[in-house]
Amino acid sequence: MSEKILVIEDEQKIADLLRRGFTYEGFRVEVCHDGETGLKAARDNPPDLVVLDWMLPGLDGLEVCRRLRAGGALPILMLTAKDSVSDRVKGLDSGADDYLTKPFAFEELLARVRALLRRVRATDETVFRFADLSLNVSTREVLRGERKLDLTTKEFDLLHFFIRHPRQVLTREMIYDRVWGYDFGGESNILEVYIRYLRTKLEAGNEPRLLQTVRGVGYALREE
Repeated sequence: MSEKILVIEDEQKIADLLRRGFTYEGFRVEVCHDGETGLKAARDNPPDLVVLDWMLPGLDGLEVCRRLRAGGALPILMLTAKDSVSDRVKGLDSGADDYLTKPFAFEELLARVRALLRRVRATDETVFRFADLSLNVSTREVLRGERKLDLTTKEFDLLHFFIRHPRQVLTREMIYDRVWGYDFGGESNILEVYIRYLRTKLEAGNEPRLLQTVRGVGYALREE
């Protein structure tokens, strides 16, 4: 059976475009025009992926995203007219897996949707360890020694990628491609923002640094 996409979008024109485009590409599509209806649809008939608008009447997209994320690991792609780094971080921290600003090309949206669905199919249930750090994929629990780390969805995904490739130097391009599913472009500093967040949490007990900067190349998870 084909995969199902739930579109939660209040702009009729965009909702119609997405319905037609996804249907043509072979997906089953359900469209809702407000957050409450979208949440109910996701609970009653769970989709494989949600395309969610930020600016919705009543319950906004950020709150819808938080509630969907609290219910499990459903992939969520957020659409928004907001394009600052702080807005992207807000959207991703609410639990979105990806973020696309309006106006957008449907081909790019489709590529990102397919990348998210591929990543879901490839998930595993393993505990990864490096130095005094452990990461449990199935429970999403992260420990530094005995100390539990409270990570956002995207921080967890980023650390998961590092701990699966310990001691390797990972380029910015590789990280964007594997963690975000595409290239943000050279102008974005969202990766640096997330590295800073992760370091703050990893080193909150004055532990030695594990996330190392490799100047001009990228980052590596390794002991100093």
